[in-house]
Amino acid sequence: MNATTEKFASANKANVETLLTIANTAFASAERLAALNLNTARAFLEDSVTNAKALMAVKDVKELVAVQAALAQPSAEKVVAYSRSVYEIATETQGELSKVVGAQVSDIKANVSTAFEKAVKNAPAGSDVAVSAVKSAIAAANSAYDSMSKAAKQASEIAEANVAAATTAAVKAVGTAAAKVKKAA
Repeated sequence: MNATTEKFASANKANVETLLTIANTAFASAERLAALNLNTARAFLEDSVTNAKALMAVKDVKELVAVQAALAQPSAEKVVAYSRSVYEIATETQGELSKVVGAQVSDIKANVSTAFEKAVKNAPAGSDVAVSAVKSAIAAANSAYDSMSKAAKQASEIAEANVAAATTAAVKAVGTAAAKVKKAA
């Protein structure tokens, strides 16, 4: 087998392995999400039965208001916990896929660089300007990719911080509202 055929076979094998990694990551994420949804549905059903029993045992309006206020806080916390779990699964999956894509981009950069260096060695005399232009274009493309990757990572970190702050604020707001309702009753 000649070197070119071996390179193509190796590249195809690497591409298949990358696709398998992506597929396995997607399936693992879907599996985690399905398990989360089933557990959440089970807990919701159990809580609904418990809450219905508590509401049926109410004897007056004051007790009804107190029971409703007591039920609001745990429900809000569970919704926030579920949202955090979904966000965590999505973030971890995105991170794993980013690693795979990053590795592919690194391989492509290395292959382009190697191919370009080979082409430069065989370039005709007087092609220095064209070679410099291509090197400049490659450097600019690499720099742009690196900048976009950094910006995406920063945006992801900011979004994660905002989600954490918003969920904490939501839980506190529900707790404060529930406390006010209890106090008023």
